[in-house]
Amino acid sequence: MADGSLRQEQRRTLVACGLLVLVYFVVPVKPDPNAARLTLRIAATVAMVLVVAWLVTGQVRRQLAAPVPPGAADVRSLFRLAVALVAGLLAFALADYIIAAALPGQFQGLDTRVDALYFALTTLTTIGYGDVHAQGQFARVVVCVQMAFSIGVIATGASILVKQLTSGRR
Repeated sequence: MADGSLRQEQRRTLVACGLLVLVYFVVPVKPDPNAARLTLRIAATVAMVLVVAWLVTGQVRRQLAAPVPPGAADVRSLFRLAVALVAGLLAFALADYIIAAALPGQFQGLDTRVDALYFALTTLTTIGYGDVHAQGQFARVVVCVQMAFSIGVIATGASILVKQLTSGRR
Protein backbone atom coordinates (compact mmCIF):
# COMPACT_ATOMS: atom_id res chain seq x y z
CA MET A 1 0.00 0.00 0.00
CA ALA A 2 1.42 3.40 -0.99
CA ASP A 3 2.31 5.88 1.74
CA GLY A 4 -0.42 8.30 0.62
CA SER A 5 -3.20 5.73 0.72
CA LEU A 6 -1.85 4.37 4.02
CA ARG A 7 -2.05 7.84 5.55
CA GLN A 8 -5.53 8.28 4.10
CA GLU A 9 -6.60 4.96 5.64
CA GLN A 10 -5.11 6.01 8.98
CA ARG A 11 -7.04 9.30 8.82
CA ARG A 12 -10.27 7.47 8.00
CA THR A 13 -9.71 5.13 10.93
CA LEU A 14 -9.05 8.03 13.32
CA VAL A 15 -12.12 9.90 12.05
CA ALA A 16 -14.29 6.79 12.38
CA CYS A 17 -13.05 6.16 15.93
CA GLY A 18 -13.54 9.83 16.80
CA LEU A 19 -17.11 9.76 15.46
CA LEU A 20 -17.83 6.60 17.45
CA VAL A 21 -16.60 8.29 20.63
CA LEU A 22 -18.67 11.39 19.82
CA VAL A 23 -21.80 9.30 19.28
CA TYR A 24 -21.09 7.48 22.54
CA PHE A 25 -21.06 10.78 24.45
CA VAL A 26 -24.11 12.37 22.78
CA VAL A 27 -26.60 9.53 22.29
CA PRO A 28 -29.58 10.21 24.59
CA VAL A 29 -30.08 7.65 27.35
CA LYS A 30 -32.27 9.37 29.96
CA PRO A 31 -35.10 7.20 31.24
CA ASP A 32 -38.32 7.76 29.35
CA PRO A 33 -41.66 7.73 31.22
CA ASN A 34 -43.40 6.63 28.00
CA ALA A 35 -43.32 2.82 28.15
CA ALA A 36 -43.56 2.38 24.37
CA ARG A 37 -40.62 4.72 23.68
CA LEU A 38 -38.61 3.18 26.51
CA THR A 39 -39.21 -0.31 25.10
CA LEU A 40 -38.23 0.88 21.64
CA ARG A 41 -35.03 2.49 22.96
CA ILE A 42 -34.10 -0.63 24.92
CA ALA A 43 -34.71 -2.78 21.83
CA ALA A 44 -32.63 -0.39 19.70
CA THR A 45 -29.78 -0.50 22.24
CA VAL A 46 -29.82 -4.30 22.40
CA ALA A 47 -29.92 -4.43 18.60
CA MET A 48 -26.98 -2.02 18.38
CA VAL A 49 -24.90 -4.09 20.81
CA LEU A 50 -25.75 -7.27 18.87
CA VAL A 51 -24.89 -5.68 15.50
CA VAL A 52 -21.58 -4.35 16.83
CA ALA A 53 -20.81 -7.74 18.37
CA TRP A 54 -21.60 -9.41 15.04
CA LEU A 55 -19.39 -6.94 13.13
CA VAL A 56 -16.47 -7.30 15.54
CA THR A 57 -16.79 -11.09 15.50
CA GLY A 58 -16.90 -11.06 11.68
CA GLN A 59 -13.77 -8.91 11.43
CA VAL A 60 -11.90 -11.16 13.86
CA ARG A 61 -13.10 -14.28 12.02
CA ARG A 62 -11.90 -12.86 8.69
CA GLN A 63 -8.48 -12.11 10.15
CA LEU A 64 -8.20 -15.60 11.61
CA ALA A 65 -9.39 -17.30 8.41
CA ALA A 66 -6.89 -15.54 6.19
CA PRO A 67 -3.61 -15.30 8.05
CA VAL A 68 -1.18 -13.14 6.17
CA PRO A 69 2.57 -13.63 6.13
CA PRO A 70 4.54 -11.00 8.08
CA GLY A 71 4.83 -7.75 6.17
CA ALA A 72 1.94 -8.57 3.82
CA ALA A 73 -0.93 -7.55 6.08
CA ASP A 74 -4.01 -6.12 4.40
CA VAL A 75 -3.81 -2.75 6.14
CA ARG A 76 -7.34 -1.74 5.18
CA SER A 77 -8.86 -4.77 6.90
CA LEU A 78 -6.64 -4.18 9.94
CA PHE A 79 -7.91 -0.60 10.21
CA ARG A 80 -11.49 -1.90 9.91
CA LEU A 81 -10.71 -4.31 12.71
CA ALA A 82 -9.39 -1.44 14.85
CA VAL A 83 -12.61 0.54 14.29
CA ALA A 84 -14.68 -2.56 15.09
CA LEU A 85 -12.76 -3.09 18.35
CA VAL A 86 -13.37 0.53 19.40
CA ALA A 87 -17.06 0.11 18.51
CA GLY A 88 -17.24 -3.05 20.61
CA LEU A 89 -15.72 -1.32 23.63
CA LEU A 90 -18.05 1.67 23.27
CA ALA A 91 -21.12 -0.53 22.80
CA PHE A 92 -20.45 -2.30 26.09
CA ALA A 93 -19.68 0.99 27.84
CA LEU A 94 -22.98 2.42 26.58
CA ALA A 95 -24.90 -0.67 27.67
CA ASP A 96 -23.33 -0.43 31.14
CA TYR A 97 -24.21 3.26 31.37
CA ILE A 98 -27.80 2.67 30.28
CA ILE A 99 -28.21 -0.06 32.88
CA ALA A 100 -26.72 2.18 35.58
CA ALA A 101 -28.99 5.09 34.60
CA ALA A 102 -32.18 3.03 34.22
CA LEU A 103 -31.72 0.65 37.14
CA PRO A 104 -30.07 2.39 40.10
CA GLY A 105 -28.21 0.00 42.35
CA GLN A 106 -27.05 -2.31 39.56
CA PHE A 107 -23.59 -0.70 39.46
CA GLN A 108 -21.55 0.79 42.26
CA GLY A 109 -19.51 3.85 41.25
CA LEU A 110 -20.83 4.11 37.70
CA ASP A 111 -22.43 7.56 37.47
CA THR A 112 -21.19 9.08 34.20
CA ARG A 113 -20.34 8.00 30.68
CA VAL A 114 -16.67 8.39 31.52
CA ASP A 115 -17.21 5.99 34.45
CA ALA A 116 -18.86 3.53 32.05
CA LEU A 117 -16.04 3.79 29.52
CA TYR A 118 -13.49 3.40 32.31
CA PHE A 119 -15.34 0.34 33.64
CA ALA A 120 -15.63 -1.26 30.18
CA LEU A 121 -11.92 -0.67 29.53
CA THR A 122 -10.81 -2.01 32.92
CA THR A 123 -13.03 -5.04 32.36
CA LEU A 124 -11.66 -5.57 28.84
CA THR A 125 -8.08 -5.34 30.02
CA THR A 126 -8.87 -7.53 33.05
CA ILE A 127 -7.37 -4.93 35.37
CA GLY A 128 -10.56 -4.41 37.38
CA TYR A 129 -9.54 -1.99 40.11
CA GLY A 130 -12.80 -2.60 41.96
CA ASP A 131 -13.78 1.05 42.36
CA VAL A 132 -16.58 0.54 39.81
CA HIS A 133 -18.32 -2.81 39.86
CA ALA A 134 -21.55 -4.62 39.08
CA GLN A 135 -23.63 -4.91 42.20
CA GLY A 136 -27.05 -6.13 41.00
CA GLN A 137 -27.78 -9.50 39.45
CA PHE A 138 -28.83 -8.06 36.08
CA ALA A 139 -25.64 -5.99 35.81
CA ARG A 140 -23.55 -9.00 36.76
CA VAL A 141 -25.12 -11.09 34.00
CA VAL A 142 -24.44 -8.32 31.46
CA VAL A 143 -20.84 -7.98 32.69
CA CYS A 144 -20.36 -11.76 32.44
CA VAL A 145 -21.40 -11.58 28.79
CA GLN A 146 -19.09 -8.58 28.36
CA MET A 147 -16.16 -10.46 29.89
CA ALA A 148 -16.72 -13.57 27.75
CA PHE A 149 -17.00 -11.46 24.60
CA SER A 150 -13.97 -9.41 25.58
CA ILE A 151 -11.81 -12.47 26.19
CA GLY A 152 -13.05 -14.46 23.21
CA VAL A 153 -13.38 -11.81 20.54
CA ILE A 154 -12.00 -8.40 21.44
CA ALA A 155 -8.78 -9.71 22.97
CA THR A 156 -8.25 -11.99 19.98
CA GLY A 157 -8.91 -9.11 17.60
CA ALA A 158 -6.56 -6.79 19.47
CA SER A 159 -3.88 -9.49 19.45
CA ILE A 160 -4.26 -9.95 15.69
CA LEU A 161 -4.16 -6.20 15.14
CA VAL A 162 -1.00 -5.67 17.19
CA LYS A 163 0.73 -8.74 15.71
CA GLN A 164 -0.02 -7.76 12.11
CA LEU A 165 0.86 -4.10 12.56
CA THR A 166 4.13 -4.83 14.36
CA SER A 167 5.15 -7.52 11.87
CA GLY A 168 4.43 -5.11 9.02
CA ARG A 169 6.84 -2.54 10.45
CA ARG A 170 9.81 -4.91 10.53
